[in-house]
Amino acid sequence: MIASIRGILLQKNISSIIVDVQGVGYEVFIPMSTYDHLPSEGAECSLLTYLSVREDAMTLYGFQSAEEKKLFLMVCNVSGIGPKIGLSILSSLPVVAFCQGIVNQDIKALSRINGIGKRTAERLAVELKDKVSTISDTYLAATSSSSSGEVAIPFYTEAEDAVQGLISLGIKSDAARKTIQAIVAELKGEEASAQKLIRLALSQIQGG
Repeated sequence: MIASIRGILLQKNISSIIVDVQGVGYEVFIPMSTYDHLPSEGAECSLLTYLSVREDAMTLYGFQSAEEKKLFLMVCNVSGIGPKIGLSILSSLPVVAFCQGIVNQDIKALSRINGIGKRTAERLAVELKDKVSTISDTYLAATSSSSSGEVAIPFYTEAEDAVQGLISLGIKSDAARKTIQAIVAELKGEEASAQKLIRLALSQIQGG
């Protein structure tokens, strides 16, 4: 099992990177949250990893923190859930926000994550409710002050909705994510609706 990887970052995209480890290039699939912490191409990078082995493929997944990797594995162990949804969750929400959604049984908020419908959200909420508290002390501190009500995750969800909106308009996935990521960085924490993010993104794409 490949538990971690360290080498030179040869190439990075929103959904995957290539890391050179002593002359061997490893393709590693990553969530958007990990992409945000990557160094520049040509620099050394280090990630925790999980190797998925199936009859038809061997796929390596990478994470910038132990909490992200643990949540990914936890989600993938839920019946009917695979790595694709695991990455989608980490690309849409911080670990703490997802854990809050599970503890609060906030099906509405969980259902808004790309690739997760109401039934899947309900299954995740039921199967993970008693498990997410093992992820980290950070999670415990955050959830202790939020035991009811909706999860405070609108901006992350709006950004993901904007990405999906751009894709539906014919924009390639990587280009959509890079554009939204740049706009989010420019907003410096200011919240915006998916519609506003899409308008800003189209303006940049068409203007470029």
